[in-house]
Amino acid sequence: MFRNLRFYRVTSPWPDSEEALSEILASNAFAPCGSFAERSAGWESPWTSENDPLCRRLSGADLIQLRTQSRVLPAAAIKEAVEERVVEFRTRMEQEPTRAELRRLKEETRDKLLPNSLVKSERNRACFIHAESLLVIDVGTVTKAEWLIDQLRACFDEFYCTPLTFNNPPADLLTGIFMGDSPLGFSLGRECRMQDAMDRKSTVTWRDFELTDHSIRQHVVEGMRLTHLGVNFDEVMSFVMDQEGAISKVKFIEGEAVEEWGEDPMAKLDADFVLLTAATRRLVEDLKKLLGGYAHSA
Repeated sequence: MFRNLRFYRVTSPWPDSEEALSEILASNAFAPCGSFAERSAGWESPWTSENDPLCRRLSGADLIQLRTQSRVLPAAAIKEAVEERVVEFRTRMEQEPTRAELRRLKEETRDKLLPNSLVKSERNRACFIHAESLLVIDVGTVTKAEWLIDQLRACFDEFYCTPLTFNNPPADLLTGIFMGDSPLGFSLGRECRMQDAMDRKSTVTWRDFELTDHSIRQHVVEGMRLTHLGVNFDEVMSFVMDQEGAISKVKFIEGEAVEEWGEDPMAKLDADFVLLTAATRRLVEDLKKLLGGYAHSA
């Protein structure tokens, strides 16, 4: 269900019912990208039906979904069309276009091509875990997380959240696991990335390797910085965690599909969501214990 986990602490009030949250999200509901707009974004139902509520509340957590639609206008296509207009300008005016004129031609060309361009949509899910006032976002970059938060903030009179941080850095925990510790339910996976302490562009990655091998560990002993580590947690899920605590490549060891739900997509979604939020709560609780609690700035 989620491939990435980015954590944010929410410090403003959150709606107390599924219906109230759906109503708030409806103020910024998704609408298709207009003919002359490059991008549009808004909230839609986590299911396929447009008439379903804009959130789903189960076991103390809310599931929401942002849809971002953008127009696809390749730079090469714009460049070729602009070149044609420049040739027309030279023929008509018998002179080279000035920089201001060239800028105008580019803008006019883009505006002309935009309505006929194709559109593509990207959907990103997030969940809010009530017990920890924790927003968990399924995106791969900070920029995409901030975009989703901006769309959420537009729905509320007041909305405050900050990245989840701990008193001790996650990098120390990753190094301990890599070097042989197995705190609580954590164990070493089969993927890692390291960075040269003196040259950030110099990195090395191992995938599907036995990381207990002495030759691999020796790189950290000699000073390389561990930036990403594959981790197994609680015999339920595996993932890659980076030195800031962001999680990617989430995979449930038993598989996310629940076969007994048959063809009912809503029942399967509910089952996957309950599994995800239960494992995420345990993960955050254990990280809180191991990393000295939440930082005051969170």
